[in-house]
Amino acid sequence: QVQLVESGGGLVQAGGSLRLSCLASGHTIRLYHWGWFRQVPGKEREFVAAINWSGTTTTYANIAKGRFTISDDNAKNTLYLQMNGLKPDDTGVYYCAARENDRPWNSYLNPDDYTDWGQGTRVTVSS
Repeated sequence: QVQLVESGGGLVQAGGSLRLSCLASGHTIRLYHWGWFRQVPGKEREFVAAINWSGTTTTYANIAKGRFTISDDNAKNTLYLQMNGLKPDDTGVYYCAARENDRPWNSYLNPDDYTDWGQGTRVTVSS
């Protein structure tokens, strides 16, 4: 099991930027595929972006393409989500999640395929 702690959320005006971080402890990030999800009250958890265990493959939800960038830093055992051009609709709690790297890459959309989750960091975008 890997422990995850997100940070970097906050209040930002529309058009602004935030960089979310997800510090992993207990195991190297290279043992896992990674995902960022977000959730607003009353809605299901929504996929945002994913990166594979080696950091060589990324994928994004349509809501994130062209605006968000997922990356990792092996030396810091940390995942990032750089968010630019934020919109009020991006408001929510953002979670990072891990699934073991022997899981199929193509199941990145499925929250149930992830075994470890952080506590979330809240992002609020004002208009």
